[in-house]
Amino acid sequence: MPQYNADSLKVLEGLDAVRVRPGMYIGSTGSRGLHHLLWEIVDNAIDEAMGGYATEVQVTLYKDGSASVWDNGRGMPVDINQATGVSGVELIFTRLHAGGKFGNDNYAYSGGLHGVGASVVNALSRWLTVDVYRDYSHWQMKFTSEEEDDEGKVKAGIPSVPLTRVGNARKRGTLIRFLPDDRIFDTTEFQYETVRSRLEELAYLNKGLKISLEDERQKDPETARREYCFEGGIVDYVRFLNQGKSAVNEDPIFLTGVQNDVQVQMAIQYTDSYTDSFFSYVNNIPTREGGTHEIGAKTALTKVFNEYARRIGALKDKDNNLSGEDFREGMTCVLLVMVKNPQFEGQTKGKLGNTEVKPAVETVITNELTLYLEDLKHQQLGQALVEKALKSARVREAARRARDIARTKNELEAAPLVGKLSVCTGRNPKDNELFIVEGDSAGGSAKQGRDRRFQAILPLRGKPLNVEKKRLDAVLANEEFRSLITALGTGIGEDFSLSALKYDKVIILSDADQDGAHIRAILLTFFYRYMRELISEGHVYIGMPPLYQVRKGDTQHYAYDDRELKKVTAGLKGYVLQRYKGLGEMNPEQLWETTMDRQHRKLMQVTLDDAAAAERMISLLMGDKVDPRREYIISHADFNKEDQFDASHGAHAQQGNAAHS
Repeated sequence: MPQYNADSLKVLEGLDAVRVRPGMYIGSTGSRGLHHLLWEIVDNAIDEAMGGYATEVQVTLYKDGSASVWDNGRGMPVDINQATGVSGVELIFTRLHAGGKFGNDNYAYSGGLHGVGASVVNALSRWLTVDVYRDYSHWQMKFTSEEEDDEGKVKAGIPSVPLTRVGNARKRGTLIRFLPDDRIFDTTEFQYETVRSRLEELAYLNKGLKISLEDERQKDPETARREYCFEGGIVDYVRFLNQGKSAVNEDPIFLTGVQNDVQVQMAIQYTDSYTDSFFSYVNNIPTREGGTHEIGAKTALTKVFNEYARRIGALKDKDNNLSGEDFREGMTCVLLVMVKNPQFEGQTKGKLGNTEVKPAVETVITNELTLYLEDLKHQQLGQALVEKALKSARVREAARRARDIARTKNELEAAPLVGKLSVCTGRNPKDNELFIVEGDSAGGSAKQGRDRRFQAILPLRGKPLNVEKKRLDAVLANEEFRSLITALGTGIGEDFSLSALKYDKVIILSDADQDGAHIRAILLTFFYRYMRELISEGHVYIGMPPLYQVRKGDTQHYAYDDRELKKVTAGLKGYVLQRYKGLGEMNPEQLWETTMDRQHRKLMQVTLDDAAAAERMISLLMGDKVDPRREYIISHADFNKEDQFDASHGAHAQQGNAAHS
């Protein structure tokens, strides 16, 4: 038995710990973690702008896989830090929890407060170069992560070229270029659209800041460079998010103020849609899981609107207050809060925990919204919004009754699901899967071909309702969605509970044609609007049936796209080719071995990386406005491109063998 004593303890020095446990610092070693590296450097550049020191940020993606970020701020300190005896640049890139953001002198408000961003990027890169322009001098320093011995041990982020003054310079700022380490990441390819979308978002959040993106990998000069600058800030942002909707108030409500050093900005625009879209940020960091700032803002909105409704007589003394959900129906809101010492949950900063922020935000929104509604210019809008909320309350009550009915066995389980849902015998939800199958023909094959122990089948009869254009009561009146809600067991809307989910994987299995794509879009829209946690927690998948079967003699191969077909048929003669027009053309054995067998099938997991982008895409593609949708399709569709399904509903698709997902 090995001895356990003090000598058994390993001490990881410098940045080595980051390479051993990268997920602790950037969340994952997949695509999301890769892009998190870039965001750490971008956030530092944005912090210079937030402090009033920079007016421009430029991001460049290079052909060799590296990326750079430049800002025209003050430039990193190049003098010697007296406590450590090394330059400011070396300190920033080689020491965890070192930087200028732990006090409030240099950065009053900052997104990167952990002091690990730049050093983590260095630790997880093959090489990193820093160019500093300040005091009419150009300084440069280089770092590498090199293998020390034959065993492949790597010394992380060590200086390879010391900080050197390389010449004179009239410009100022910092340029950082780095190459992500392919020994760490599953992929090292930066996704253009992911980067472009985040930079556009940052430009909206930082009024008047010029942010540009240049992609040297692109051949088309029109898409290779993008530049963003929005003088309207978050007011322009809500207009942008609502491009696919019809606005109730053309001029968004803008509220701003400061309370106890907490800076608050809020832009609100109402539309004729039936759901609300609330996007919050703290120091430019998206807080997808909300937090105390969201609670404060929503509490203030509900309170002020109820008081206003009573003041104008829309609510009587005997009437109960309306719910916040009623006042938020059709609302698109962007909340931007600046906090001096934000406390986030984890390095990836998903939720704000500062208790003092809630009352500060609540005070600002209460005061500013009250003044807004009392202004005579806004009386008509205020009354219209109260009427909209009253109507929402009536519909919500009808939907509540529909949900109560939906819980009864007679209405849901006994009627629509008998002979429709083929349940699995397994009782462990974490191992079970639900296939939502297009049509009775494919449903029959799936029922016969499945593994009954853990795979359940729910066939759809025709196209479900497009929920983007309907209220919740209409959704609950739709037989297909009532059956789906019952099968999943989670409830819907405000009654949704992820803990009650009966299946770990919810797999949409539809034909590889236009109707199949439309059904996928409708189902994903439903999940996004009413069961969003299913997507955000990674439970929704797209089944990937093959397009072709290639037979020669007793052997057969399947190809999932034209590119794979070329590989399968290369050098093969005398084969028989079958193209599957739909799942119904497959017999149960073929459907099992190609699409349902965990060892061989392919699935795309649908995830939600950018909620604002998802909101805009769903509104654009599934909403009522035809012209914006037509313009988007003309601008973006490439019907000759393989793997066209790129979660055009705003989610991000990841393809992989389901046995490993």
